[in-house]
Amino acid sequence: MTQVKRDEKINTDELVNNDEQMEAYSQAVQSGLYAKKSGLVGKYDNVRLYWEDELTRLFLRPHLQKLIEHSHSDMRRLRILDLGCGSADGYELLSRVRHRDSSLRDDEVDLLTPDVLGLYKGIELNEDLLEQARSIYGGNPKMVFQQGDFGDGVPLPEDERPYDLYFTSYGTCSHLNDDEQAVKLLADIARRADKYCVIVCDWLGRYSYEWQSLWTNDFDQLRNMDYVVSYIYDAQEREKRRDELQHLTLRLMSRPEAEEIIAEASRRAGVQIRPAMFFDRSVLTGRHIDTGDYNPHAQPIRQAVNMLHEANIRTDLDELLINYVPKQGFDKLNDYFEHLTVCWNTLIQYVDELLHRYDEHERRFPDGAPDLPEDCPEPLRSMMDRMRMVIEGIGWLGIGLPREHIIEPQLGYALRHLVSDIQQGQGAAHALVGILEVDKR
Repeated sequence: MTQVKRDEKINTDELVNNDEQMEAYSQAVQSGLYAKKSGLVGKYDNVRLYWEDELTRLFLRPHLQKLIEHSHSDMRRLRILDLGCGSADGYELLSRVRHRDSSLRDDEVDLLTPDVLGLYKGIELNEDLLEQARSIYGGNPKMVFQQGDFGDGVPLPEDERPYDLYFTSYGTCSHLNDDEQAVKLLADIARRADKYCVIVCDWLGRYSYEWQSLWTNDFDQLRNMDYVVSYIYDAQEREKRRDELQHLTLRLMSRPEAEEIIAEASRRAGVQIRPAMFFDRSVLTGRHIDTGDYNPHAQPIRQAVNMLHEANIRTDLDELLINYVPKQGFDKLNDYFEHLTVCWNTLIQYVDELLHRYDEHERRFPDGAPDLPEDCPEPLRSMMDRMRMVIEGIGWLGIGLPREHIIEPQLGYALRHLVSDIQQGQGAAHALVGILEVDKR
């Protein structure tokens, strides 16, 4: 009897300990640190991380390097103003810009190191996003977050020191639905600039294939789109939630329209704002290419590309092939997309043939690698040759799933490189990004 009571007491103590342990797990879950993240879905999917962010970094790198050199020559550190900073996604993008494609020996390759950054200030209208940013970066004394609306110019006191980089990202400028707002913002920045600054404007592209139904030759006919935030759900869930989905009014932008805005802002400020470059981001892999909300012919290409970069998943390469459907009355755009998608498909089909021909035991192509097409464009030729070397070099490994972990991600990078070489910076993608300079020296 006594032994039973002792056992019961021990069991009761164990139950108390288990309750405490369960509470610890509950707190961990509530903190978000136990969240199961997948690169196949969500805001931070693989395309966002390995394509969109990396392409922005690639094109921004020389301009950020120039800013750093300029501030260093003045014996000071870099000042960055992030307009529409959200939860500091812009900082995370900028802080991972690298000096170059690093060699195997390099350890430190980031361009924006702590000793280079003097101040990062994030301006955001949404207080919840600001709180999230502060919860992550509030302990960094070089990072400041402030609520503000840049729809009426730079929301800072006139006597605040100018910044070196005025940065926007992820379609932020498309929230300025009236072009007068964009003109005023750019003119305000140019007027405030000291000797030299860089402005990064990020808009939704007018001619993305994902919203082909909205294409128009008359810019005044459709300036803003009704943007449905439906891509965060899978197809079945999207239909269930159709009536409760968020809608945003966002400005569509082409390069000629952006250039008109920049020219007017220069005139008003009395200071030249020079477009250093424009580039298209997410040409075929935008968020809505998978939803089909604005193009009934769109295919779920983003999902297929996400799979290329996902560990332990082997991708059916046929799901990456694009059947571009032209729209009447847009010959130049159709020619551009036709050329791009044929190059895209050719690279995928070539890799598929390489995989079928390669003999893992002999560690070679017994009948030789397939020939490259005649008159092959150089961007395509170089990526096809690259993929041949990748498969030939590691196809025999066996251990560690070389196709899933090496070959398919390298195909993803090759496709990304192909698109970045062929894109024209005209607004024929999910995003049109303009990198602008103000030079008063």
